[in-house]
Amino acid sequence: MANRRRNLPREIEMTQEPESRAPAESEAALIEEALKSERDKADNYLNNWRRAEADLQNYKRRVDQEKGDLIRYGSAQLLKELLGVLDDLERALASGDGDSALMQGIELTRRNFVSVLERHGVTEIPALGQSFDPNVHEAVMQSPGEENKVVTVIKKGYRLHDRVLRPAMVAVGTGEKGSG
Repeated sequence: MANRRRNLPREIEMTQEPESRAPAESEAALIEEALKSERDKADNYLNNWRRAEADLQNYKRRVDQEKGDLIRYGSAQLLKELLGVLDDLERALASGDGDSALMQGIELTRRNFVSVLERHGVTEIPALGQSFDPNVHEAVMQSPGEENKVVTVIKKGYRLHDRVLRPAMVAVGTGEKGSG
C-alpha cells in the first residue's frame, strides 16, 4: 500500500500535466494571436504614415510648382494689356512717313518696348507663311492663297514663355490662286 501511495501522487501529477499543458498551449495561442493583431496594427500605422508622407511630398511639390507658375506667369494680365500699346505704336509707324523725327522717335520707343517685353519672356508668335495652328493662331477670315497657310497677319500674336499670351489673328488661305 505504501508503494501505491507513493505512486498515487505520480499518477495525480501525470493526470494533471496534460491539464496544466492545455492552458499553457491555449495561452500561447492567445499570445500569438495578440502578437499577430499588434503586428497588423503596426503595419497599418506604418502604411498610413507612408501615405501621409507621400501626400505631404505631393502637396509640397504642387505648391512649389504653383508658386513658380505664379512668379513666371503672374504678370500675364499686365503684359497682355501692354500689347495694345505696342499695337498702337506699330499702327502709328505704319501710318506715317519714316523720315520725320517723330516717326524715328516712335520707332525707337517701339524697339525699347519690344526689348523690355522680351526680357520678361514675351516673344512674337511666327505666323505669316506658317501652317495654320489653332493653338497659336485665330483665323478671322479666309483669303485666296495656299490652302491652310497663313496669308495675312491682322494682329500679331505673342507668347509668355511657353504659354500663348495672345493668339495671332490671321487670314488663312483657301487654296485658290490670288488675282494679280
